[in-house]
This record gives sequence, C-alpha cells and structure tokens, in this order.
Amino acid sequence: MIAVVPVDPPREGLVLPSLVETTSLSEFEAVTVYEAAVADVLRAVDESGADLLVNYRDDGTLPEPFADGEPEAEVRALAAEALGDDAEHEDDSVRFERQVGSTRSARIGNTVTHLLEREDAGNVGVVEPTVPLVGRSEIDGVAMALRRHDVVLGPSSAGRAYVAGFTDTIDFTDAYATPALSTLADRAAEAGLDIGFAPSMPSVATADGLCSTIAALEAHRHAGRPIAAATAAAVDEVGLAVGADETLERVENR
Repeated sequence: MIAVVPVDPPREGLVLPSLVETTSLSEFEAVTVYEAAVADVLRAVDESGADLLVNYRDDGTLPEPFADGEPEAEVRALAAEALGDDAEHEDDSVRFERQVGSTRSARIGNTVTHLLEREDAGNVGVVEPTVPLVGRSEIDGVAMALRRHDVVLGPSSAGRAYVAGFTDTIDFTDAYATPALSTLADRAAEAGLDIGFAPSMPSVATADGLCSTIAALEAHRHAGRPIAAATAAAVDEVGLAVGADETLERVENR
C-alpha cells in the first residue's frame, strides 16, 4: 500500500486553526502540537509495511496570506527531523509529491486517482497527519483489509476519517467536506464498492480529539508503555491536560 500523508507547512495561523479558535492554545503552540503529530504519523507509516508518500502543499495551493516562502523545504525539514536518514533522499522508504487542486477534496482525489490509474498502485491509503496515536499495526491492518474490501475507512473525531484506503477511485468532489467519513462512505457505496472499517482514532485537530489523545498518552505513560513520543513531549512542553470537566486545561510543564 502507498500511504499518503497530506502535510501543510507548519506555519502559525495555517495549521490547527480550530484549536486556536476554541481553546487557549496560541498559534505558536498549535504549530508545536501539529509538528509533533505529523512526526508521530510519519514514523508510524515509515515503520509499517506501507510505502510513505508525503503529499505537501506548495505556494500554489496555500491561502494567499501563506503563499510565500518555501513550503516544500519546511515540510521536508519536518519529515527529516521525524525520520532522520530515511527522509534525506527519495528512495523506496519515502517520497515527496506536491498537492494539486483548488480544494482539499480535489487535492486528495487527484493524488489517489493518479496513484491508482497512472502508477497502477494496487491500493492507496490516505492517512491524516493529525492522528498521532496511529501505529504501524493500524496502517498494516488497513493494507490487509484492502485485500478484502474496495474501500476501508477509519473513524476519527467530529465525524472525520483519519484513514481512507482505496483500491478504486470514487467521486471525490467535496468528499472531504465535514463530515468526511459519511461522505466517503456514501461515495464508495454509489460507486458500487465494498466498504470495510478500521478501528477509530482521535484527531488533535479538534478540542475533543486532543483531549482523547492526551488521555490515551497519560494512560500509556502510567502503564509504562509510552506511545507517540513526539506528541507526548509537545503536550508536556505546552502544558496540557484533561481537566475534571473533561475539557482541556493548563498544567505546570512536567
């Protein structure tokens, strides 16, 4: 399976805007959380049996206030920090391709369609960069499920899909509009494709998803089985915890 991870350049105001709007996180802190989540996702894919494709946004697809600088270089630097030598050069372990399309749905659809139809990839999985709890077992599980199903979807926070695997194309028009999971399932059904599902995973792109992620990190920490090391470190750096009222709260940095 080719695992596509669509990554934005980690810029203040561009990444995780919902967290900045609905929580006490600053734009700078949102970047810290985003970079960490991307690192954990890239590592999970790299450790799995999938071929990693980092699908980055360049200045042609970024909103006007962010359409400057060197977004490709920023994404490559983020990948290099996460993966080390594996991201220093393009080989079988990781490749970089720019996104093409005017909307997120179009960009993901163009990538999936190109890989399936132009490169004859047997199956393609799109893995969100904001789900740091995903591990190599989940990635490999999607690849295995695609041997039995045409489309495999993994539920995430706020009705999203944290992973979507395809052996055939669908109509991607507005398919990644919220709620993405139900839309993707509808489009797959309309195309007559068989649908399978992966275990759910929370996304740090929403306040509830970030709380669920933090709770899981804490549980694994206390059990002596730490996971998502980069995100756990970022949570500690920013000073985040889940309060008694099940909402995000600030704590002293550990």
